[in-house]
Amino acid sequence: MSAPRSLVRRCGLRGVALLLLGMLSATTAQASDSRTLLTLINMYRQASPICDGRQVPTLGPLAADGRLARVLVATEAQLQRELKRAGYQAGRVQVIALTGLTNVNAVMAALKQRYCGPLLDPQFSEIGVLHRDRTWQLILAQPLLSRDLGDWQHAGRAILQQVNQARASPRNCGAQAFAAAAPLTWNARLADSALAHSRDMAARNYFSHTSKGGSQAGVRAQQAGYRWQRIGENIAAGQGSATQAVAGWLASPSHCPNIMNPHFTEMGAAYAVNPESDSLIYWTQVFGTPR
Repeated sequence: MSAPRSLVRRCGLRGVALLLLGMLSATTAQASDSRTLLTLINMYRQASPICDGRQVPTLGPLAADGRLARVLVATEAQLQRELKRAGYQAGRVQVIALTGLTNVNAVMAALKQRYCGPLLDPQFSEIGVLHRDRTWQLILAQPLLSRDLGDWQHAGRAILQQVNQARASPRNCGAQAFAAAAPLTWNARLADSALAHSRDMAARNYFSHTSKGGSQAGVRAQQAGYRWQRIGENIAAGQGSATQAVAGWLASPSHCPNIMNPHFTEMGAAYAVNPESDSLIYWTQVFGTPR
């Protein structure tokens, strides 16, 4: 009698193990699909697409926030309760729900066709993507500014620290694979250049690498007294903290390569705020290699 009972127990444990393995595989696949969808959305926002018959200017990347992807919500009251429970303070928020789709490309096509307006709203800077079976939920949000944001220099140094943490490990930026890179050092002139561009975008309510006066990153760096042999720039808008600004850049196939570029050796970063602007806060990060 004992042998059969032992055999049954072993079969039962194996069945549980296989069930758990299947659940973990499904969860991993759904998380991968969510990351892929975020990449596609950020590529779409940066492509200056047509929406509702008009061409939308290039927009900054959305940063993923896990608090926005924790639960399925059915009502606005439930959404507010869950955001409060998760500790997320939103100035503006919108939920998009799709059902019956399993393929990421089909989901992206549906979003472009039916929800291009919210996806291309410059006031949204963060996103949570939840994928369960054939249900997709996106929460787009504009966060309130972080209470510990600090002044622009404090935030810029925080960006430097997080960028160097990212460079310390190999990383894929979209389809590009990057090896770990040496840490960057802070450069005050690059920081001044970043601050000037952030302030210009905030004051004039625009989002572009080209200033309203027509200058590009290289010219602005020279005007700040930086003599360079290599220059690069990332910009973002709407993120309420340095952490979320960096998260948005790392999630963007066109911004992440600047962060991982081994040829850059120095960096400066800054933000500027204008409550009357579309995105409230504007971030600029300038990379350089001196002559």
